[in-house]
Amino acid sequence: MSLRISNINIDIDEEIEAVNRKAAKKLKISEKDIKRLKILRESIDARRKDAIKFNYTVEVNCENEDKILKKIHDRDVIKEKEIAEEPFKFGNEKLKHRPIIVGMGPAGMFAALTLAQNGYSPLVIERGERVEERTKTVNTFWEKGSLNTESNVQFGEGGAGTFSDGKLTTRIKDYRCSIVVDEFVKNGAPEEIAYVGKPHIGTDILKEVVKNIREKIISLGGEILFKSKLQDLIIKNGKLQAVVVNGEEIPCECLIMAIGHSSRDTYEMLYKNQIVMETKPFAIGVRIEHKQELINENQYGKYKDHPRLRAADYRLAYTTRETKRGVYSFCMCPGGEVVAAASENERLVTNGMSNYKRDKENANSALVVSVNEEDFKSEIELYKSYMPSLKDFSKDNYPLWGMEFQRYYEHLAYIAGGKNYCAPIQLVGDFMKDKKSTKLGSVTPTYKPGYTFSNLKECLPTYVIASLKEGLENFDKKITGFMDNNAIMTGIETRTSAPVKVCRNSELESISLKGLYPAGEGAGFAGGIISAAVDGIKVAESLMAKYTMH
Repeated sequence: MSLRISNINIDIDEEIEAVNRKAAKKLKISEKDIKRLKILRESIDARRKDAIKFNYTVEVNCENEDKILKKIHDRDVIKEKEIAEEPFKFGNEKLKHRPIIVGMGPAGMFAALTLAQNGYSPLVIERGERVEERTKTVNTFWEKGSLNTESNVQFGEGGAGTFSDGKLTTRIKDYRCSIVVDEFVKNGAPEEIAYVGKPHIGTDILKEVVKNIREKIISLGGEILFKSKLQDLIIKNGKLQAVVVNGEEIPCECLIMAIGHSSRDTYEMLYKNQIVMETKPFAIGVRIEHKQELINENQYGKYKDHPRLRAADYRLAYTTRETKRGVYSFCMCPGGEVVAAASENERLVTNGMSNYKRDKENANSALVVSVNEEDFKSEIELYKSYMPSLKDFSKDNYPLWGMEFQRYYEHLAYIAGGKNYCAPIQLVGDFMKDKKSTKLGSVTPTYKPGYTFSNLKECLPTYVIASLKEGLENFDKKITGFMDNNAIMTGIETRTSAPVKVCRNSELESISLKGLYPAGEGAGFAGGIISAAVDGIKVAESLMAKYTMH
């Protein structure tokens, strides 16, 4: 048994050891009577800029815990509940072939790890490169504008999150979240991610973590094939029989589809094979960059340079007055940079990235506006004029209109940027005045391979532009200087989440194809590293609950 103690506050200049002393004080015992103290949660309370504090929740083991509880009557102290795990029941339907996983992002990686740990010897198919080679390929794109459409910021070992901030925040409540975090720590992530309020790993460290998990999967009997692209499914009598990879048929009756949110050609292949999918809303907008010191000063006041405080972040949300559209910040990267994240030729998209230390000069965040099926369908004629191959698809029966919406505006951004994957940029002051920028102010754009002064209305819908303007005015009231004339807006951000959901049943199997298990963010069932990894574990468990390899 153990005790959980909440609301232990220490001043910003107090040493971390004060947590032990204050925990003992809450329990009305001596510090030496605490056998073990584990920090469960650390957060910063910056509501009072003149008195910033750290708030802790801890788990404590000591003698006579029941007696202590009866004596103190403190609502911040409770007995930690012991969770009795039910033994997992494996299925008895015999698999003829090892399960195959498509995609080595968080969902695919943790599905593979779960299966490998239980003797299922999975085969992982990944169209991109292993993380070491992928890093070189991505750097070449950023430096020279030379895009590899099979291995890039979206495709390759680790998924899109590898070249992002490595954020581990999630809103889901699932015990598997701790399994994912523990696995990250075991494979090289900082131990603090298990307890800090807004954990992140950082691109630099995450690459090593991904590599270590890959090696663990292989050591447990799994196999991973890189530069291996799923091209088709072989289906007979409504059942999966095999997959086609790099032109070769591989027998398969169980396929976990963890393709990520940008595998558009794979979505098209699924549609061709009559896999039931539906359009899903997402958001589109820009990346906005400020000096990190501006954000620090707003969040921390006089403590903005305090050595114990990390680079400050923010989360902003607003609903427009008339249209009721959501405008919000997304994937905020303190001390980071805006990166080129294209995965298709002549289509431009941005993302944000931070290393572990978050020590770059600028802060950046996606600033996006919600869009939905009505928006996608209202512009179908534009997509058809841009891509004549769409002319035969009907308005109401094609589930990939959201994807075509993304493609259309990414192509406009490519043109507005002057091609060669340079990004269109506009200063916030000019954006509000609806005029093309002609020179930089105090903020230097971080996007590579380059940028072009532009007017962002050239590559975003008019309702998105109007919503962003209204949102900026609101956010400036929350963060002073957010609408600073010199802040940079870089176009465009479109990959906030998958534009489609691959429908599945209560057993997490496709409703239209026996043996197909859609998983993770690309299937429309997750929204970040942790939730995608958890979904990968759940899908693997569902497969194991039905099938056995023995």
